[in-house]
Amino acid sequence: MTAQMTTSTQAGAGTPASAASGEATARPVSMTTALNTALRDALAADDSVVVYGEDVGRLGGVFRVTDGLREEFGAERVWDSPLAESGIIGTAVGMAMAGMRPVVEMQFDAFSYPAFEQIVSHVAKMRNRTRGQVELPIVIRIPCAGDIGGVEHHSDSSEAYWCATPGLTVVTPSNPADAYSMLREAIDSPDPIIFMEPKSRYWSKDTLTLPVQTASMYEAQVVREGSDVTLLSYGPTVRTALATAEAGAEEGVSIEVIDLRSLSPFDDATVAASVAKTSRAAVLHEAAQFCGYGAEVAARVTERCFTSLAAPVLRITGFDVPFPAPKLEEFYLPTPDRILDALDTWEWEL
Repeated sequence: MTAQMTTSTQAGAGTPASAASGEATARPVSMTTALNTALRDALAADDSVVVYGEDVGRLGGVFRVTDGLREEFGAERVWDSPLAESGIIGTAVGMAMAGMRPVVEMQFDAFSYPAFEQIVSHVAKMRNRTRGQVELPIVIRIPCAGDIGGVEHHSDSSEAYWCATPGLTVVTPSNPADAYSMLREAIDSPDPIIFMEPKSRYWSKDTLTLPVQTASMYEAQVVREGSDVTLLSYGPTVRTALATAEAGAEEGVSIEVIDLRSLSPFDDATVAASVAKTSRAAVLHEAAQFCGYGAEVAARVTERCFTSLAAPVLRITGFDVPFPAPKLEEFYLPTPDRILDALDTWEWEL
């Protein structure tokens, strides 16, 4: 099913602030603007929603995702936290248990690691620990991945850590429309959500009208149809996958591109239907290959589509080294040329 964008609002979310202000004309919208608008609309629709984290208040966030929210909603709804990620998450647990809906920001991907114990031991397990009596409607926003010339601790792809933790939902948008719609859906969810935002796509723009509702965040989407191979991507690599499909078409290879959107839970049905049609699959991500997220994807595709596969599932990823210095970043990240070279390793005549 190809992703469709509409101008409908999220069910049960009330009247978005952007709609009330008369914004109804399609215009170029960046992912940053879409996320900012989603937060603004959620704050306006529900008094239990609060937004906080390092520099999200007065500064408006390192990437300006929270720009203007403190001025509009006040320091009791949007505020700057101390520089202590474990404290940010620990506080969110208590607030959620008391009926609030905290939306917290980990300033950069690797900055979330000091909060790992809180997330894994408490956020992910509270519902199970209380036999379903205590919900934790927490959204943990994590700017993730590379391709911005960042130094170490600013370019990690940490999705495999979170996806390996039962009790966490892990989603990532690849475009502005999904960024708005998926963040609104995540904030409305009764369960904790790891919401991974690809930093390199913050400034990408699409022409759309806000508010917008796309498919459920749990559904993968076919964003380009093809017949020869299924290329599975998410977050920052969707644009790379689409560029690869364009280049592949010039070489006579028809590539179907899927945006996974939800990393955990995984939409097996959409992926399996595509692989059954193409008979070949490759998964693309920026993180290192060994024990990376692509290993789980390859295993699931092999288990469910074995009789449809004409070749082994490929993984095209970052290398098994720490994320490199900015000047070497272009050699680390998967590119259309590297992806097409990987596809050429198959015995296509089989």
